[in-house]
Amino acid sequence: MKLFFRIVLALLIAFVAETLYAQDLTSIIDQAPNQEAFWSVTVRDDQGQILESFNPNKVIVPASNQKLFTTAAFLDFFGADHRFQTLIYGDGEQSGKMWKGNLIIKGSGDPSISGDLYDDDRYYVFRKFTEQLKKKGIEQIDGMLMADVSLFDGQHYPKGWDWYDFSFYYGVQVSPLSFNNNAVDLEVFAEGEIGETPRISWFPDSTDYVQFENRQVITHPATEYDEYYRREMGGNRIVLGSTLPKDYYEDESLSIDNPPMFFLDSFKDYLNDNGIRVDGPIVVSDQAFDYDTTNVLAQHNSKPLSELINWINKESDNFYTEMILKTLSARTGQQPGSFEHGVKQVRKFAASIGLDTTYIQMNDGSGLAGGNFNKTSILSDLLVAMLNHTESETYFNSMSVAGIDGTLAHRMKGTPLYNNFKGKSGFVTGVRTLSGYLEAESGRKLIVSIAANNFISEKVRPIDAVHEQILMYLYEKY
Repeated sequence: MKLFFRIVLALLIAFVAETLYAQDLTSIIDQAPNQEAFWSVTVRDDQGQILESFNPNKVIVPASNQKLFTTAAFLDFFGADHRFQTLIYGDGEQSGKMWKGNLIIKGSGDPSISGDLYDDDRYYVFRKFTEQLKKKGIEQIDGMLMADVSLFDGQHYPKGWDWYDFSFYYGVQVSPLSFNNNAVDLEVFAEGEIGETPRISWFPDSTDYVQFENRQVITHPATEYDEYYRREMGGNRIVLGSTLPKDYYEDESLSIDNPPMFFLDSFKDYLNDNGIRVDGPIVVSDQAFDYDTTNVLAQHNSKPLSELINWINKESDNFYTEMILKTLSARTGQQPGSFEHGVKQVRKFAASIGLDTTYIQMNDGSGLAGGNFNKTSILSDLLVAMLNHTESETYFNSMSVAGIDGTLAHRMKGTPLYNNFKGKSGFVTGVRTLSGYLEAESGRKLIVSIAANNFISEKVRPIDAVHEQILMYLYEKY
């Protein structure tokens, strides 16, 4: 009799467990907040077999999950070891300590002439250039400092970017010659009295390349910080209109207009401050022109592409993505490179690994643009395909690790998902996406793509909580 009850109990438990599992994905979504949202989920094993799904073939906005396609295409074309080479040519001749002629910096599409990959030393590349010029005995330039930016066309923004984003670091202009991510780094110190204007400083070294109109006001300590930054279209006057509680500190990277001119202006200041006198004008040429390319006075090779891809996927950097997208275009077709042609190369890569590109609609490489569409079934299919790619290790290692780094550094801590999910998050207004690789409790590798679209709350935390519920369900079941 005891054996009978044990058998019945075991069968009942198995039935309940199976029923719960069968309903869990749907029930999690049905019980989620923001019921106005549209959800899509696709879960595959490492062979590509779909294990679970919810609206897998409905079209979604991918947000920064789009970077999973672009970074895969970058690795496929360039390879993980590729380095971007920026050259300074001497068009003239040296006479003693003076260079008589022009210095021409050829833009290569390197997005990393900044401190991002150089221990926050934002002048790292400028210093290396200066050291090489000094090593040749050059202490004065009697000529122009010029930029050759003919590698790209003149379109600074991809189609579909919102003008509101153009003031901020995530919506900067794209040019083959960049410095400091084409932004100035502003610091605001609300250290005065209530009603006064807070003190500001900025990098590069309080440059006059930008003009700040500081309308900010210090408010009572009990009030909340209210941000307002706007750069005028086509110029470098930036209006600061924030209200800041007394003793509040704020920093923000704000975009500049005309990146190659910004590079030259900043580099000229650096040379003059560090022992090489430059009296001549700075000139940008967006058209190819003739000059002596036999005399390289200085050069810089970027960190390998693997490190740039890490930065893109872990930090979700739009600027790096669009820079390399246009470089991909320039290297695969007739120059100058364009956003549109770069997108075609990404879609061409997707087709080459067997993906259906009908529903891979792209206006940019980063996912910030309106008009980008995809499916979670296709996103997960991409991640499966990359498991067998020659650059699979670099691609996998570029993902944010739950609870540890990148955009997932503060998510899933204190749960079994910590360090067991590696992936890419995405966000634009009304959209939250998450795709990546989950190691389940059994050790089984799952490929997961989750998208929530069309929610109206400004807060993403409730959506993130549902993402993590789904991941926990999958972790425990498989």
